[in-house]
Amino acid sequence: MSQLIFINLPVADLDRSIAFYEAVGAAQNPVFSDETAACMVISDVIHVMLLTHDKWRTFTDRQIPDARVSAQFALCLSQDSRAAVDAVTAKAGAMGVVIDPNPIQDHGFMYCRGYEDPDGHIWEVMWMDPAAVAAGPEAFAANEMTPA
Repeated sequence: MSQLIFINLPVADLDRSIAFYEAVGAAQNPVFSDETAACMVISDVIHVMLLTHDKWRTFTDRQIPDARVSAQFALCLSQDSRAAVDAVTAKAGAMGVVIDPNPIQDHGFMYCRGYEDPDGHIWEVMWMDPAAVAAGPEAFAANEMTPA
């Protein structure tokens, strides 16, 4: 069996977060969801666990940071094309969240945009040219790394 990744995120409004993640392409798994948590399936191996603050506090005594003020991580998902990157970003924007909280990166062989979820967690969406990936690190070094 492949390893699975479960990203656990504290959320202030579970219903709003479920609606947002569904809008950007995730599907809720009801088996691992209740009134305190929702399992959102991104892919066969990637799941996002949306946890109410009360549920989150059952796992740790650490303070829940405001993701709009501090960034502890940025999550990045790949897409099959530049157009798919723009489409996912547009879906997020249609839900009223901040899009492109960081500068858009366009290196020719790699294109990356981003958005914040309703709680301010940063998600990046990226595409890489399969030919550049197959060519290996030398191809990346040969490309100019100046953002657009």
